[in-house]
Amino acid sequence: MRRYLLALAATLGFAVTTLPADAAVADDTENCAACEAVLDLALANPRREGDRARDTWRHPQETLSFFRVRPGMTVVDYMPSGGWWTRVLVPYLGETGRYIGLNPDVTNASEGWKSYANIAGTLPQKAAGWTGVPAARIGAYNTDGLPPALNGTVDRVLIFRELHNLKSEGWLARELGTARALLKPDGLLGIEQHRAKADAPDAYVDGSKGYLREKDVIALIEAQGFQLVGKSEINANPRDPANHEAGVWTLPPNYRLGEKDRDRYAAIGESDRMTLLFRKRP
Repeated sequence: MRRYLLALAATLGFAVTTLPADAAVADDTENCAACEAVLDLALANPRREGDRARDTWRHPQETLSFFRVRPGMTVVDYMPSGGWWTRVLVPYLGETGRYIGLNPDVTNASEGWKSYANIAGTLPQKAAGWTGVPAARIGAYNTDGLPPALNGTVDRVLIFRELHNLKSEGWLARELGTARALLKPDGLLGIEQHRAKADAPDAYVDGSKGYLREKDVIALIEAQGFQLVGKSEINANPRDPANHEAGVWTLPPNYRLGEKDRDRYAAIGESDRMTLLFRKRP
């Protein structure tokens, strides 16, 4: 791990104080001081300058620690979109790890989803520009194009604020089944999702507003062969009433309702979110 820190620091252009020779990396606990040091370096990367303002709301250090993500792992980032998490995970996982961006099967999807097709042809080169890591080290697939050899090889599948899309499009069972197949026997599924109030009406949690009830999410995921092993309030925001007429996109950074209400919604901040960890059932 000391060598890894030095190599990462050199890559990012930083100096680093070496860790003690007996510094241990815990593979099965949430706390890992050496991992935190590596992640600190990745988060300080100047390439993240435009991302850093959202760290206050997205808590990358705490979230990845809760999901027990470690350098050297193989990690699937589901629907990486603009690459906010890509720019964290690729340098953090390092040369011995593997980052895989995964988009859903959009073969028969509506026109608005067509931009999610062919991630294999677009993400590696984009990620190379975002991170400075060669495109050859970036895996990218749509779920209908996954090589069977990947099944059972992934340490973590991470789904950040995308379950509502899977639910509204009717893809949830299919995509979670793919995630389960990809994971190793001891693999974990990390979920971060906009959280509706527990008593939110059914019509508000159909996926179209971005918010889902936590109890529903747990039930849906457990029905697909997973077991809940942990919950965290890392990404909670009690100021969010989670009842916006235009959905979660009312809040920053989207402000769908327009500039006239910007101050009001900026004072709320980003959405209240559940953070859940699941283990793959045998």
